[in-house]
Amino acid sequence: MPGENERPMTSAQRELQRHQVAFTEYEYRYEPRGGTSTSSRALGADEHAIVKTLVMEDENGDPLIILMHGDREVGTGQLARQAGRKTVEPCDPVVAQRHTGYLIGGTSPFGTRKKMPVYVERSILELPAIYVNGGRRGLLVRIDPTEFVRVLGATAVDVAR
Repeated sequence: MPGENERPMTSAQRELQRHQVAFTEYEYRYEPRGGTSTSSRALGADEHAIVKTLVMEDENGDPLIILMHGDREVGTGQLARQAGRKTVEPCDPVVAQRHTGYLIGGTSPFGTRKKMPVYVERSILELPAIYVNGGRRGLLVRIDPTEFVRVLGATAVDVAR
């Protein structure tokens, strides 16, 4: 049972442990709509190494996840082409929460409620370490980015703008 000041493990943390992924936790004060610039400042980390977990959907409403640098945007047309879809657009936040089981601002690619294809911006895989959401608002985990491929079967794409 967690101690008085401890929080229960998230689904993401449990999945990381199950797959024996080495990770370090970093907590920060979550700010609604603060995005990766908030966590970057709080951790003193380069925003380029903070990875956003974005839930998108294709023309059939099928969800997918794209992992993107905090300081870049996703070219949805490029993503659609590289993922073999007609169109890709951001998922409605309520629908995204149903797919992942996570609140917006606390979405991790690990431990999602529904299994979805995962795409990762290729240049993320070249970084020595990245920070990604640990499954709740105000929690990032630092991991080796190649774990996205090993654990999630992520497909590398070139869709950053």
